[in-house]
Amino acid sequence: MNIRAALQALKEAGVEFLIIGGWSAILHGSAHVTNDLDLCYSRRRENLQKLVAALAPFHPRPRGFPPELPFLWDQATLANSTILTLSTELGMLDLIAEVPGVGTYEEAIAGCVELELFGHLVLTLDLPTLIVAKKATGRPKDLLALPELESLLEATDDP
Repeated sequence: MNIRAALQALKEAGVEFLIIGGWSAILHGSAHVTNDLDLCYSRRRENLQKLVAALAPFHPRPRGFPPELPFLWDQATLANSTILTLSTELGMLDLIAEVPGVGTYEEAIAGCVELELFGHLVLTLDLPTLIVAKKATGRPKDLLALPELESLLEATDDP
């Protein structure tokens, strides 16, 4: 995943998003590696327009979608989706309208911190909220990440 180019495109377009998942864990010090970028985004109409425009040059397409079938990357597709797992020329990108156990973009902001990544200020889930989200997914890979995340949280807590 070319996260630097993805962030550049999203930030230049003024897209409202926050980083969740594996990259959020990495930003908090996790040693785990991830091959995709998971984002939660605002579903406001203007933001959907910006998100579609920002990613269009990178030819997003659902992962595993047969290449012979047409796919229309537009605002309606994004508005009618809760989770889009995309392959792009930048790499794998997961667009998630609602963070499990946390809620919509607007609700998730309350559990975010702002950090610098590749010269851009980005929002990402704070550790307690990331732990809630990982538990809520219930996926084995997310549950396996919990001990490390909980240790990172414990290490950052004031005595």
